[in-house]
Amino acid sequence: MEHRPRYALLDSLRGLTLLSMIAYHAVWDLVYLYHFPFVWYLGRGAFFWQQSICWTFILLAGFCWPLGRRPLRRGLTVLAGGALVSLVTRFVLPDDPVRFGVLTLLGASMLLTLPLDRVLRRIPAPLGLAASFALFTLGYHAQTGVLSVASYPVASLPAWLYRNALTAFLGFPYPNFHSSDYFPLVPWFFLFLCGYFLYHLTASRLPDCALLRRSVRPLAALGRHSLLVYLLHQPILYVLFAVLF
Repeated sequence: MEHRPRYALLDSLRGLTLLSMIAYHAVWDLVYLYHFPFVWYLGRGAFFWQQSICWTFILLAGFCWPLGRRPLRRGLTVLAGGALVSLVTRFVLPDDPVRFGVLTLLGASMLLTLPLDRVLRRIPAPLGLAASFALFTLGYHAQTGVLSVASYPVASLPAWLYRNALTAFLGFPYPNFHSSDYFPLVPWFFLFLCGYFLYHLTASRLPDCALLRRSVRPLAALGRHSLLVYLLHQPILYVLFAVLF
């Protein structure tokens, strides 16, 4: 795979989203670990905040996949990061562990795109983007047993899909499955593909876009080390809050 230039604006956007994520998780810790009475955090506003973070990360990951070098190594590294988060939270937060969290999704999506890339490149980018977003929307509520369009159920899924850890990873969790950060392949891999096709839709114009080379340096530096920041931010928050409270 040929190496393409790194666009600093994408690093800055990733860094900004990391700051938003750190703030979101800091409030989560205060609400659920220290019982701060932030009632608004339990409402729709906080849900949209959380969704803005994960949508941005996943779309950026798909968009940047064709730009990167050594996608196999990158995918395995991110997948290992997800496994580490799951392992640590199983011991630190046994009642609220992370199972199939966002890092697991991103790593798996990067690896899945490797064998699919040759086929996906043959699909016209506008068609691929539209189809990926349609599948994302259709499967958004699959974990509740239905396919939906704009939150309206259109079909029920068979109960035999919801059986074990493998089906939970795919997007069909078994009864009583729980994860504090759950991002299965269905529907989120299709959002990753939206980013992938969005890159191919705009690729011919990217080299001439001067805006993409601009950055906010502290944010860009943060964005270039996003995996490390993701892995370290919660332990740092735990220590900080333990000292304060």
